[in-house]
Amino acid sequence: MAKKQRKQQGGTPATVALTAAGTAFAVHAYEHDPASPSYGEEAAEALGVAPERVFKTLVADVDGELTVAVVPVAGQLDLKALATAVGGKRAAMADPAAAERTTGYVRGGISPLGQRKRLRTVLDASASAHPTICVSAGRRGLEVELAPADLASLTDAVLAPIGRA
Repeated sequence: MAKKQRKQQGGTPATVALTAAGTAFAVHAYEHDPASPSYGEEAAEALGVAPERVFKTLVADVDGELTVAVVPVAGQLDLKALATAVGGKRAAMADPAAAERTTGYVRGGISPLGQRKRLRTVLDASASAHPTICVSAGRRGLEVELAPADLASLTDAVLAPIGRA
């Protein structure tokens, strides 16, 4: 993994944020298939990375506040666990248009990094079991690989068991 990547033409807000923070990361691009039923599973397969190490970024509404959940693509988000992790009572998936408008990213390319409006973030505790994980770099077909601790630090994420198999 590169020590840090210089801002390149066509960089995303996520890669710009990582570069500005001086965080070690690597960018992985792949050819996105618009017909793919699962963006995360597509990324894992295209990159040859175990699905447990590729994390999807989901936006949920917890008691009226948009909240980011970062969970392995191999599983699902436990909405009740997400609500509990942030001291809320009820969680539901956010309206996709609201998620896109608030984060500045398109569905399937929402990154936990470099969002237009910084949202409260919860990272599934399973991320800690890996030296690096992959998350969206801010567009379909582009992932960033970084240490889970760096992702948690840069997003002020709470680590909690919010994923389920």
